[in-house]
Amino acid sequence: MTRDDPREFVARLGIPGLVDVHTHFMPQNVLDKVWAYFDSVGPLTGMEWPITYREEEDRRVALLREFGVLAFTSMLYPHKPGMAPWLNGWAADFAARTPGCLHTATLYPDSDATAYVRRAIDDGARVFKVHLQVGGFDPNHELLDESWGLIEDARVPVVIHCGSGPAPGKFTGPGPVGRLLARHPALRLIVAHMGMPEYTDFLDLTERYTGVHLDTTMAFTDFSERFAPFPVAELPRLRELRDRVLLGSDFPNIPYPYAHQLHALERLGLGDDWMRRVLYENGAALFPQVSQGIHR
Repeated sequence: MTRDDPREFVARLGIPGLVDVHTHFMPQNVLDKVWAYFDSVGPLTGMEWPITYREEEDRRVALLREFGVLAFTSMLYPHKPGMAPWLNGWAADFAARTPGCLHTATLYPDSDATAYVRRAIDDGARVFKVHLQVGGFDPNHELLDESWGLIEDARVPVVIHCGSGPAPGKFTGPGPVGRLLARHPALRLIVAHMGMPEYTDFLDLTERYTGVHLDTTMAFTDFSERFAPFPVAELPRLRELRDRVLLGSDFPNIPYPYAHQLHALERLGLGDDWMRRVLYENGAALFPQVSQGIHR
């Protein structure tokens, strides 16, 4: 086992494994379009974005297990009306046939959003994914108000891409999410990418609302530090929020090896206790089925 093997962190920290709340599995035709986007991302944002783990689905699942990942998600998201129910059906089937996958669902401001969100919760969804940048919608859309209420009452966490990185959207940034939380303060929101690049604003929201968490996806890595460096002055706040930071990776759509995310967290110098919480304990607390060995 080498320093480039994620299992080295598991062994050294004495944790059962990793809980990664931000991994992508989706229908192959949708994933192909996502990969095509990243293949052309150089002209769009000025950055090359090679996909490190461009593998078949079974191999991607096997790789996560080889990395020591005990539980992971199938983050997927609609970009147009009527797409969410189909994605939810696919994700439910994927979780049922994939040990270790937390049953993931999504939503969009559809006229039937309340019905399919209720159905997803009743069917055992453990986590939702919302992507305000790709979806291009306001989380405060009136068609979603009942859905947020259902999710809030069920205490199902929501991984939400609401920061303005790598490129801003009409409804990204802390404003729309802040208004959502003012109306639904008990929501368990997991802010993807630490809210990159509006790190300070999303730290503020995390301190203000006890249900808000942050995921580490791509933050602190060499790649992201080039265009959205995390402010060093905020590291003490990050240390204090140690119970509400969760490991996220963006696997397989990352332009570097999986272990680099773990090294990037370690070099923050926040200590082994902080690392244990982020890599395993906080995820196991938010998703009790992980420690119980029931991941679907």
